[in-house]
Amino acid sequence: MVAKTAYEMALKTVLMELQEATASQIKRTFNFRTILKRLYRTLTNIEPVLYESCKLSKLLDRPETEIHMFILHLENGKTLVQECSMIKCWNVYQKFVHANKLLHLNQELSRFFEVELHDNMNIISMRTLTELDALGYKIKQVLSTVTERASVFSSSCSVPKLPDFIIGFDVHLHELKRVLLKDANQVLTVSAPGGYGKTTLVKMLCHDNEIKGIFGDNIIYVTVSRTTSLKTIVQKILAHHFQVNNCELQTDEDANSQLENMMSQMGSERMLLVLDDVWSESQSIIQSLKFPVPGYKILVTSRFLFSNIGSTYELTVLNDEDARTLFYYSVFPSDGSQINVPDDLVLKMVKSCKGLPLALTVIGASLRGQSEVKWRTMLKKWSEGQSIFHSNSQLLLSLRASVDALEHLPIVRDCFLDLGSFPEDEKIAASALMDMWVELYDLDKEGMYTIECLLELSSRNLLNLVVASKDASEPEGYCNDHYVTQHDLLRELAIHLSSQEPIPQRKRMLIEIKANDIPGWWIKQTFQPISARLLSVTTDETFSCDWYDLKAPKVEVLVLNTRGKNYKLPHFIKTMNGLKALNITCYSNFASKLHQLPLISSLSSLKRMRLEYVLLSPSIQSICDLKNLQKLSLIMCKISNAFDSFSTNSPPTLLPNLMELEIDSCYDLKQLPGRICDLTHLEKLSITNCHELNDLPKGLGCLSNLEILRLHSCTRLAKLPESIGHLHNLMFLDISDCLSMNALPDQIGELNGLRVLKMSGCHGLDELPASVANLSSLEAVICDEETSYLWSYYESDLHNLKIDVVEDDRLANFMKIVG
Repeated sequence: MVAKTAYEMALKTVLMELQEATASQIKRTFNFRTILKRLYRTLTNIEPVLYESCKLSKLLDRPETEIHMFILHLENGKTLVQECSMIKCWNVYQKFVHANKLLHLNQELSRFFEVELHDNMNIISMRTLTELDALGYKIKQVLSTVTERASVFSSSCSVPKLPDFIIGFDVHLHELKRVLLKDANQVLTVSAPGGYGKTTLVKMLCHDNEIKGIFGDNIIYVTVSRTTSLKTIVQKILAHHFQVNNCELQTDEDANSQLENMMSQMGSERMLLVLDDVWSESQSIIQSLKFPVPGYKILVTSRFLFSNIGSTYELTVLNDEDARTLFYYSVFPSDGSQINVPDDLVLKMVKSCKGLPLALTVIGASLRGQSEVKWRTMLKKWSEGQSIFHSNSQLLLSLRASVDALEHLPIVRDCFLDLGSFPEDEKIAASALMDMWVELYDLDKEGMYTIECLLELSSRNLLNLVVASKDASEPEGYCNDHYVTQHDLLRELAIHLSSQEPIPQRKRMLIEIKANDIPGWWIKQTFQPISARLLSVTTDETFSCDWYDLKAPKVEVLVLNTRGKNYKLPHFIKTMNGLKALNITCYSNFASKLHQLPLISSLSSLKRMRLEYVLLSPSIQSICDLKNLQKLSLIMCKISNAFDSFSTNSPPTLLPNLMELEIDSCYDLKQLPGRICDLTHLEKLSITNCHELNDLPKGLGCLSNLEILRLHSCTRLAKLPESIGHLHNLMFLDISDCLSMNALPDQIGELNGLRVLKMSGCHGLDELPASVANLSSLEAVICDEETSYLWSYYESDLHNLKIDVVEDDRLANFMKIVG
């Protein structure tokens, strides 16, 4: 009893000290304010437990060693909180890892006290601390968005990277290599059901030193989705391997002829073409890519057997030993700590996964840190259930169980299901997901909770989150460079689970139209209007029919995916009075020309609009009629003269509620319309990778509420307008890789709120204006070594300044890509 009382006092004391330290740091630090506020809410919810002895006594009935270790953990947590103000915003690694340590602390508090927090989204479980540290080490600062995008396109036929941990494929690799090199057939197919690791095995083969020695740089890797045409594949190969750009192929026969002609010119060079994930309906594509060229091999991965095309290598499941190893890696912490789960349960779980790598990794991740009861419950469900796809596949049944494991995180589960809104085998921008989820689930507009959802799903191997260029100098939650990929089997699972209810009752309606094959229910539509909040419609390059009417009054998010050169907006969009977010994306090699854009002018509730890789016309001025629009994103769009109408036809009051404008990789943008300066509520302006932009409006300083200004990699932009000194709320300015910038205006010293300035790659700057000595709030300058010398003269005037020198290799990498 005495020991319990002592522990009770110690627990109360250390928790109170942690609460006080958290409250203090919320006031003192900017970097971790969102996470600290959440931690403070958790501590506030815990507080009643501390003062109700009966509840606290139940907690203290746990083993003394566990309570003692938890108290030590809280003391370390107090130190962790106090260290927040010591970590500067330019420290990429420490800021990222420290944030996740705080999230881990919040999770441990919730778990120990078993408090039912009011805000479920705030108790999203994270990876273990060690795994997060490991993730932090992998995050690299890469090229700018345009460089990254150019790299994606230029290397889109290159072999993807290997997973971090591979087990059980050595024998398969040796045998597959032997068959590929010795077999007389030109085509070799690696065949197995989904989740067996076909793609992983083929990646290993392509990265094998012997294979690279034989084929050199002539290993071409193409992912073939169900809707990919022969023309699309050939255009990609011609553009990204043979550097034949702007080659518009009229027919499949034309594509076939041009590719054969290029290959025949290679002489004695050997070539390996990898076609990953070929579906049965695409079998003819393999036949079309066969040419009588010496040394030319085609390696195919497919869930199907193509017995009439070449040879087949059938991939088998992992043996028991390898399956156990992979499962242990997925479920147990890498720091060696013990998890109290009986060995027999582990063996039963491994056996239930049937040796399938995807099932072992996904199920293992979903059980990480779970109690024995959770393990037994999951096994019981498996023994009683049936396949979700009306088959006997244990893998698919297991995958459903991994999604069911998100029952205590309903928003995260919904986010997983939403991923079925995007085309197969395509990258999904994290910022596009943020736009959806902010409106559907009322997540924070800064994006931190979006990243948490993605991290949670990634930790369970339900998606792959690629942090393309995590930069801790960026404001919290910035995720424009992050993107998501997903195994197509998991995408199918999301679509299937979203389609269980009758059509009128579904929360999300995910429609894929091939050619002009409109679903029969849509044509008839004899039932009441659909009640979906999320509507996604995907059409291929051959879609040309008129839209049928669709009654969808409750839709809040509309995702339109196209591959066609011309895309006509559906007429029913004008009746979606509750629409809050609109995403229109072209996934073709050529930007899609957007027609009937004025239909959106009636969308009075629209808050977020994202257009990606589309050809705009002056009709874009109809966007000006959207009185409640808060965020507009134009990504890789062809602007042409679309902005000309802004000065003549736009209304007197221009987008009165717009707070964020993002223009990225719009390569033909030369000037911004002067009326952009009328957007008085604008808080974030991001114009990046627009290489033809040569001037900014003189009245830019009228944007009095602007807090963030990104001009990254606008390579022809020579100067900033003098009016920039009027932006007294500006906290973050990025002019990095503005290669033509030769001077900063004297008025830059009037930016008394500026905290972070990024300017690496501004090689034209010979000096800084003396007024920079007045930037009293400046905390970080991120620049190259040459520019750092210019700032060193002002360090004595700017006492809080930290000069962070970054390696200036991005321009060199960019020149390699475009050269």
